[in-house]
Amino acid sequence: MEFVQFHPTSLYDPTGKSPSFLISEAVRGFGAILKTKDGEEFMHKYDERLSLAPRDIVARAIDKEMKNRGEDYMCLDCTHLDKDAFTAHFPTIYDKCMEFGIDPMKDFIPIVPACHYMCGGIKVDKKGRSSIDNLYAAGECTSTGLHGANRLASNSLLEALVYAHHIAIDIDATIDDVPFHEAIPEWNAESMIEPEELVLITQSHKELKDVMSSYVGIVRSNIRLKRASDRLWLLYTETNDLYNTSTLSLELCELRNLITIGYLVTKSASMRQESRGLHFTLDYPEKSEFIDPSII
Repeated sequence: MEFVQFHPTSLYDPTGKSPSFLISEAVRGFGAILKTKDGEEFMHKYDERLSLAPRDIVARAIDKEMKNRGEDYMCLDCTHLDKDAFTAHFPTIYDKCMEFGIDPMKDFIPIVPACHYMCGGIKVDKKGRSSIDNLYAAGECTSTGLHGANRLASNSLLEALVYAHHIAIDIDATIDDVPFHEAIPEWNAESMIEPEELVLITQSHKELKDVMSSYVGIVRSNIRLKRASDRLWLLYTETNDLYNTSTLSLELCELRNLITIGYLVTKSASMRQESRGLHFTLDYPEKSEFIDPSII
């Protein structure tokens, strides 16, 4: 797992109460323009393709403008677009914006780059089989050749249909021969306690999100990744202690798994001494022609 996927345009909610709502990149393709709060265009400083630049360039540009200006968000200007055509193409986006009190035909849409999915990491064959027996993978988390370090939105449908179909066929042909371990003992919950303070789990969940966003986000560096690794180790030990002494819950298991994924992403990023697509590091800003096979 080598990349953390960021969607460059996610609806900004200053309250932080609403889940991220992705503003499709197709909106930029439809003619929307990236601007500051003051209505100033800025993409000309980063790429000759302006607002049609690839998602990694757009995400880093928005992030840099926000940091340089000390602002919480940038904007997407759709006010010059035809309303009937816009609502026909993007009815859900239009409705969601209106729900937030934003009329895309009159107001700028406030946006931030948001964490999306892992991209391009797991090597699979044409049947979706990974290097681990009986573990299949499909979609953006895989390295198939259908997309690379930058996710290609339209190819997601191709992966979902083609690879999912191939995986289903292979599982159907092999599942009867897969051995099962039946001597697994029942879960022993003796000496376990109900966690009286759910805040321990919710706060660790929040800290994990902050660590990944701040240090393993759009722009990385060795020192940021080292700090993330140190923080993740602390979260791991605290959560594992809770896991070993508490009655299991969905929230606790989810937190434990998320910390593991966060560690894998951080470790992979620190091993890749180059910048490629969504993986951009200040210490190695150029793309390398040679990739150490040990990190693939």
